[in-house]
Amino acid sequence: MAGLPATMGSRHFAGYVPSRDAACVARLREAGAVIVGKTTTHEFAYGPTGDRSANGASRNPHDPSRMSGGSSGGSGAAVGAGVVPLALGTDTGGSVRIPAALCGVAGFKPAYDAIPADGVFPLSRSLDHVGVLAGDPESCLIAYRALTGAGAPAPVEAARVAWLDASDLFEGDPEVVAAVRAAAGELPEVRLPDGFAEEVLRTYRAIQSCEAVAVHADRMETAPELFGEEVLERLRGAAQVPGWSYVRALESRERLAAVADGLFARHDVLALPTAAVTAPLIDEREVTPAGRPVPVGVALLSLTCPWNVLGLPALTVPAGTVAGLPVGLQLLCRPGDEPLLFATASRLPA
Repeated sequence: MAGLPATMGSRHFAGYVPSRDAACVARLREAGAVIVGKTTTHEFAYGPTGDRSANGASRNPHDPSRMSGGSSGGSGAAVGAGVVPLALGTDTGGSVRIPAALCGVAGFKPAYDAIPADGVFPLSRSLDHVGVLAGDPESCLIAYRALTGAGAPAPVEAARVAWLDASDLFEGDPEVVAAVRAAAGELPEVRLPDGFAEEVLRTYRAIQSCEAVAVHADRMETAPELFGEEVLERLRGAAQVPGWSYVRALESRERLAAVADGLFARHDVLALPTAAVTAPLIDEREVTPAGRPVPVGVALLSLTCPWNVLGLPALTVPAGTVAGLPVGLQLLCRPGDEPLLFATASRLPA
């Protein structure tokens, strides 16, 4: 945003003020949006927790001792606290949908490249999506139309919706899964094809790792001390991923896209939890959602990152609370079926 600091949550960009708006900001201004300010992000958007930033942690408005989620954690907290009705975010593996779900608001990751990323600092160029967070899905749709120039959607018939059993991707907190399942209503169930979950998660990690290091290699060499410890450690680990695995991952991505088409063979929209845990505590790095310890990043990302690999539109909507903390219902569709996605959200049981 022209004239406002843009630090990317990192000391590497302390004091940096851009001279022009990103394309997505310019489009919102043209539509009449009033820019109130900037929110914080997990350092370089490289984390789903929102509590690792040179600006300090973004905190959950429902319980400030807990994470907002990330990487667009400041946006989720600002909308969740009612400070603003709408915020931009970026989503490389879930960074719009995770904070939206954990903060009790709606968040939309459009299809890949639907909203221009010109002027947006990259994390992983082939996985990055610009998205929006708002108090409800209708507001997300208004923003999406302004950002893409899409006209008002024509009335659509009720979509064919199915519940996607994502336990192969991640075995979440049973209470969270049950609450989200109840919010989705009575739906037929589909399962992921054999081997799909393992391949899509492996593909995501390889692509993101290699592309993130490509963005930051020079900074890692010349000024590693300016990174936060956790993000630098992640980048150094990512640098160990061999180039051949990146090439194989790109090939795998093409295969997975064809397999994903089969998930929509008899259904227009798929429903599943957004994050299969409630907001962890600030600085918590291990959770036990199903009685076994897992890294907090795995728990937060596993149900969202596959759809970045495939570039599918994904919308999260509030789905009630568990132990007083919000949970989210995630809806997926094929590119081009966004009207069905939002129509489904509008027809969910209250």
